[in-house]
Amino acid sequence: MIGIKAIGTYLPDARTSNFDRMDKFGMTASFVNDKIGFTQVAKKAPEQETSDLCVKAWENLQELESISADDIDCMIVCTQNPDGHGLPHTSAILHEKLSISQNCAAFDLSLGCSGYVYGLSVIKSFMEANGFRKGLLFTADPYSKVMNNDDKKTATLFGDGATVTLLTENPVFDFGKFVFGSDGSKKEGIIVREDGHVHMNGRAVFTFTVRVVPDSIRKMLGKNGFALDRIDRFLLHQGSLHIVNSIADTLGVPREKCPFKSGAYGNTVSSSVPMILAQEFNNQEMQVAVLAGFGVGLSWASTLIFREK
Repeated sequence: MIGIKAIGTYLPDARTSNFDRMDKFGMTASFVNDKIGFTQVAKKAPEQETSDLCVKAWENLQELESISADDIDCMIVCTQNPDGHGLPHTSAILHEKLSISQNCAAFDLSLGCSGYVYGLSVIKSFMEANGFRKGLLFTADPYSKVMNNDDKKTATLFGDGATVTLLTENPVFDFGKFVFGSDGSKKEGIIVREDGHVHMNGRAVFTFTVRVVPDSIRKMLGKNGFALDRIDRFLLHQGSLHIVNSIADTLGVPREKCPFKSGAYGNTVSSSVPMILAQEFNNQEMQVAVLAGFGVGLSWASTLIFREK
């Protein structure tokens, strides 16, 4: 049974403070602290590519887990902001940078905020179908590549970062069943337009989130035969503090079970869920957790993870 063994993460040192932009964007300190929740957002260096962020996450993983590049059977890079023009695929570029064996399968997955949960199902299925023993799921979506820094709706929310999840036959966390959903009719809720910048209809995205995500989580829990009160943590995509709190309230679970841990670096898109999972990884109070990603597409996905006894 393939599951999660360890997670490496990377956040650039550079930060842009939202408090420094309050006058520019007409924000108050309470709006920054209590609504968006991001006091600052992480920014990669201009010369850093998406694959470079992944390399940094890999270096962190190696500090946590003894692993050889020669032992990797497959690697997936989940991104919608690839190196260069997206050809060749970022995983091919990363494959060279990490000196991975030529026997390794490498490909990209084009999904955003829901991408980590989708990616977990893809790589788990791919590995089990092909008898693979070690796989890597990378996430990296540096929105600074497509950011209009004068747009309050996006510039105050999105931060750069990357993660890599090691999946093996002797995991720390096993998976439950997954639930997925898509609504392409609302695709323009978060979109890069002809000007090359990301645009977001914040109200529409928030309405979608509160209406769809709690029901999807309930459906997933029913599929797994779990009640809400059996869940120790709900690790939700960090769209904003208001979104995370609203989902908790709609589900009727304590807000402290839905941690918001990204205030110092921002919404890292596909890296959002694994970033907070990494922070909770060694928390022994978390025996059963929900993972839920939602956003660009519009797309959503959720699953359960169980700590191995």
